[in-house]
Amino acid sequence: MRRAGAAAVAGLVLILIALTFEAAPLFVSGVALVVLGLAAPAWVSLAARGAHIDRRLDSDRVVEDEPIEATVEVRRGPWGLPGAAVEDPLAGEPISIRGPMSIISGGHTASVRIVASFPRRGVRRIDPPTLIVSDALELARVERVSSSPAQELLVLPRTERVKWVPGAGEKWRRASGAAALEPFGATEVDGLRPYRQGTPASRIHWPALARGAGLLERRLRADTESRPLVVVDARCEGPSEHLDAAVRAAASLVLELGTRTGCGLLLPGEYRPLEVDPDLTAWPVAHARLALVEGGPGTRAPGLAPGARSAQVLYVAATPHARLPAGLAGAGVRAAILVLPKALATQPRHEATFEVAGCIGFVVGAGRRIREHAA
Repeated sequence: MRRAGAAAVAGLVLILIALTFEAAPLFVSGVALVVLGLAAPAWVSLAARGAHIDRRLDSDRVVEDEPIEATVEVRRGPWGLPGAAVEDPLAGEPISIRGPMSIISGGHTASVRIVASFPRRGVRRIDPPTLIVSDALELARVERVSSSPAQELLVLPRTERVKWVPGAGEKWRRASGAAALEPFGATEVDGLRPYRQGTPASRIHWPALARGAGLLERRLRADTESRPLVVVDARCEGPSEHLDAAVRAAASLVLELGTRTGCGLLLPGEYRPLEVDPDLTAWPVAHARLALVEGGPGTRAPGLAPGARSAQVLYVAATPHARLPAGLAGAGVRAAILVLPKALATQPRHEATFEVAGCIGFVVGAGRRIREHAA
């Protein structure tokens, strides 16, 4: 309102000069400035008081780096809007509303579409939008914050395709001592599906190829104990990027293995894994829990409840540890894959089992010290 006050004061000065020197043109200009200085704040205040602003998010969840749309709707009151802009945390900078919303002409509502993205997972609190009302000369300015509460948005970790190294199944078989050549405890045939790159040749359905049906692979089903278990260890003291990479790798593995044979997910502080079946009914829950994983030196080591068993473990860690936690070592683990961020892994690439989301997985067995495979 300082500009409006300055305009009114300048008008009074012109009026005094006009009366002193009998200069009629200055008197008219002075009166005009006084009227503008008093009317602009009053109009802007009344317009802001009658206006409303609301924001609508297209979804309450979004994957990292993927766009999410928000629509901000502005409704004018009986005094119109001489000039308006929307200030929203998702937009960064104020966005001017196009088109007049005056009393005589213009619409009663206006919408602003905002597209944003988030580079990191977690819960994001988005403060309400603000409507900035001003007159054409910007003599007065009033900010009106939306009466709606702040909104929360869950940013999910992104998933990537697992890049399996040729011979990964054989490495897994040797480490686990299992008779089957198939990794991840697949025990029963559960139908066919299109062939995916990296699938072992033993799972290709050759009769279908001979009949001209194309390259298909057998979908295998695993029992609960022999299903792979993805374990997330969030104990870390290093950069948060390492933990984020580990969580993305865990999410990618759960989605990949869950689609193949089903798998379990064990998170820090939990003792019973979440089972993800091939129908992926539990996948949205698992994805949301991974988004909320917090790390630090005080985070609990993962461990299974007494009596729980898992033969094959994919141990995803944000920092190297000397061995599997005691809560896993006694759970009948026959084979383990250590998954570390690339910055912490020093093994040659030919020793890797797979790469995913900036992490590398190594078959380390169950009884060996895993420090040999980490920096």
